[in-house]
Amino acid sequence: MQYKTSRRTFVKGLVATGLFGGLGLWRSPVWALTSPGQPTVLAGTEFDLVIGETPVNITGSPRTALTINGTIPGPLLRWREGDTVTLRVANRLQEDTSIHWHGIILPANMDGVPGLSFHGIAPDGMYEYKFQVNQHGTYWYHSHSGFQEQAGVYGPLVIDAKEPEPFEYDRDYVVMLTDWTDESSDEIMAKLKKQSDYYNFHQRTVADFIRDAKQDGLGATLADRKMWAQMKMSPTDLADVSGYTYTYLLNGLAPNGNWTGLFKPGEKLRLRFINGSAMSYFDVRIPGLKMTVVAADGLHVEPVSVDEFRIAVAETYDVIVEPEQEQAYTIFAQSMDRTGFARGTLAVREGLSAPVPETDPRPELSMQDMGMDHGSMAGMSHDSNQPMSDMDHAQMGHGSMDHGQMGAMDHGAMGAMQQHPATEEGNPLVDMQTMTPTPKLDDPGLGLRDNGRRTLTYGDLRSAFPDPDGREPSRTIELHLTGHMERFSWSFDGVEFSDAEPLRLTYGERVRITLVNDTMMTHPIHLHGMWSDLEDENGDFLVRKHTIDMPPGSRRSYRVTADALGRWAYHCHLLFHMEMGMFREVRVDERA
Repeated sequence: MQYKTSRRTFVKGLVATGLFGGLGLWRSPVWALTSPGQPTVLAGTEFDLVIGETPVNITGSPRTALTINGTIPGPLLRWREGDTVTLRVANRLQEDTSIHWHGIILPANMDGVPGLSFHGIAPDGMYEYKFQVNQHGTYWYHSHSGFQEQAGVYGPLVIDAKEPEPFEYDRDYVVMLTDWTDESSDEIMAKLKKQSDYYNFHQRTVADFIRDAKQDGLGATLADRKMWAQMKMSPTDLADVSGYTYTYLLNGLAPNGNWTGLFKPGEKLRLRFINGSAMSYFDVRIPGLKMTVVAADGLHVEPVSVDEFRIAVAETYDVIVEPEQEQAYTIFAQSMDRTGFARGTLAVREGLSAPVPETDPRPELSMQDMGMDHGSMAGMSHDSNQPMSDMDHAQMGHGSMDHGQMGAMDHGAMGAMQQHPATEEGNPLVDMQTMTPTPKLDDPGLGLRDNGRRTLTYGDLRSAFPDPDGREPSRTIELHLTGHMERFSWSFDGVEFSDAEPLRLTYGERVRITLVNDTMMTHPIHLHGMWSDLEDENGDFLVRKHTIDMPPGSRRSYRVTADALGRWAYHCHLLFHMEMGMFREVRVDERA
């Protein structure tokens, strides 16, 4: 059943655009401009940013947003590779705040994570960030304090390259995708803690049962329903927070706001896609145009032509498009759970629009998607407080396993029966375990398979440079992404952040991190301060990123060079998952 956009989604889409600088509350930045189709742009080496409250009306109901310089998104910051930038961030809120420069390699005390990098910015306080810019590309920045990111404290960031880039373009647009809710984040969290599927209004029906029985047979359908019931989960639970409360924004505008990027036929446009949402994955396409992906997470990749790509929370993709006709094209970004979409337009002049596609049919998870099958589920636990398994845990030898060495499995054995850390055993915060995870690097993802469109996969991505380190990792750290849906608890290895010890790395070492997703949800995992060099199934360097997406039932490995001293955050970038425990501290110390 296809989702029809509600009246609430297609109402007021404009946000307030007044600058605090005009009120005399803060010195004006070095220079500012507004270009067609772009937010306020600030460029140079010195910047003044103010975090405060601003009235907005995005859905037809007036609300108060938390903003940077009075806008959603905050101003587009434009830096130059090699420059030293100074950013003075003033806090006009009644609570502490912060800014984290996502994907930027910098000293730990400039990273902007309260409790790790610094103390935070107190009300009426100011913090000066100052560091050299040693990279280029498309990034973003956001608050790392509480739920402020969800309320509007985020903005795009572009770093111009020192050397010519290996592709040409005539126009350059940021396309920032985000999610807005009129509810407070505290209200959303309270609902999820009481009922984790509160925002899922697409449960399976009797009609679905009849359809599945005709297609798969009555026995198989009954067995499938029984397994989902035993796990107390729903195969339609693809996103914790849906379009029921979210309005999906493109550069701060709701779908009816029709953000427009102008072009002349035959021009090449560089579109810098940023997923700055709190909880939403998007599947992006521009009907009638091929997209050539030229960068991922700010870094150049070998060009690959696609019709569509999935962008996880916190990822960025740069694409080149070349509209030949004097017509309008729709930028269509549907949420992964198909409960809504963001939308904009590429056109030769303002006021034009193109047809907006219907959202695709809502997909459903299968046991295979979660790294299980009917055979492996035969002996699973029926106690909702015990994790799902297909064998007795004692037979798996958990007690004798050194967790620090768990990742030393041969890459070729990734599809073998998965072992799990002892901390998951009998853990009331773990409601399932994947048994046969795979890398899934060539899988476009749930809802994108065999849809007739050429969809980007991680297996398509190749960095346009060799492995920058080149060393084999000296050790492997394996971590499991864990959770309990009913309790809405999220963790690594079944241990929430409040009870977890830091991961310790030695300065200069090269380590392999292997992640195993033991949950039914998709998680974008972000390591601060260091790059993550994703490997293929054979352990060969594939692509350098700052955020690694982990679908259900996946096992993926990447290499990290511990070249940044200090205390760093490591977490799921789904905001409510991070706040509910899927967070670790990584400490990089001098050699012993």
